Amino acid sequence: MVGAGIGGLTAALALSRVGWQVTVLERAPELGEVGAGLSIWPRAWKILADLGVADRLVDGTRPAIQAGLRRPDGRWLAKVGPDAAERTPAMVHRARLHEALVGELETRDGIEVRTGVTVTSLADLDDIEGIDARGPADVVVAADGIRSTIRNELHQREDVRYAGYTAYRGVTAEPVPGEASTTGGETWGSGVRVGYAPLVDGRTYWFVTANRPEGETGGDHHADITALVGDWHDPIPQLLAATPSSAVLRGDICDLRLPLKRFDHATTPNLGQGACAAIEDAAVLAAQLAGHARVESALVAYDRTRRPATSRLVRASRLVGVLGQVDNGPVVAVRDAGLAGLGAIAGLLSR
Repeated sequence: MVGAGIGGLTAALALSRVGWQVTVLERAPELGEVGAGLSIWPRAWKILADLGVADRLVDGTRPAIQAGLRRPDGRWLAKVGPDAAERTPAMVHRARLHEALVGELETRDGIEVRTGVTVTSLADLDDIEGIDARGPADVVVAADGIRSTIRNELHQREDVRYAGYTAYRGVTAEPVPGEASTTGGETWGSGVRVGYAPLVDGRTYWFVTANRPEGETGGDHHADITALVGDWHDPIPQLLAATPSSAVLRGDICDLRLPLKRFDHATTPNLGQGACAAIEDAAVLAAQLAGHARVESALVAYDRTRRPATSRLVRASRLVGVLGQVDNGPVVAVRDAGLAGLGAIAGLLSR
């Protein structure tokens, strides 16, 4: 296992559960994770529950919130009521999920974690004591991120595609009372989006996406987003004010070029499914390896199962990003009218 992030650790736990011996290689000197909030949808939550991780994240209760899609002035375009909690994601901090995965991993036999190990190619694995990447029963799982050096080595090219916008992310230092604890969802403007949701620990995760040139990383991130959305509807100004400037992260949004290559996927975060896809990958990989006598057959079955699903996810998330980042005034008006109409229909059908 190359990489000890969310996907790598989940895969290690899932493989250990079906009897595999797992070695996890992580280039950082110690295990840890940074970032902001993650959406864990019901299917992925069940996998975490089966692995013993979900109980480490929450006491079984989840906040009931009014969620949906709004305009910058606060007018709702579409709503999802608090009674839909069982069909909506639990929001957790990425570092908290990572901590829970590590905690469960430490209770398992058959998993070895080696930190401070950098893998830049498959050949590097042959120089690591106790590992033979060419052995007939070995599987190398490249869980080293969207810019995976192993994936690039296999394909002889970089397949990462810039989506055209960047994302600012943050988590409030403390719970914010009032509307921040009872509402969530996204607000779409012209070339700018804001999303926020209460985390299971009471704080609030938020993000801002904005159309920007690729690789533009300098400046005061907190000041940038305050200028962009600081006068949008409540509780957006309160959330920004409750987040320390030093805690605002910024990163360009990317995915992989289509069609996806064998075993590969990486999606934009517009559907809140990136971490879930990695968690589901881990569960399917473990199930296929447990259910086939030959590793090669298991990997073919894994790819046949996961690549169509992840290709649909990449396409759908890309489309949502395109719609959300529209910055032409007349087109924005048409988009919002269409979303409001769809929201009204959905509301009538749900009665």
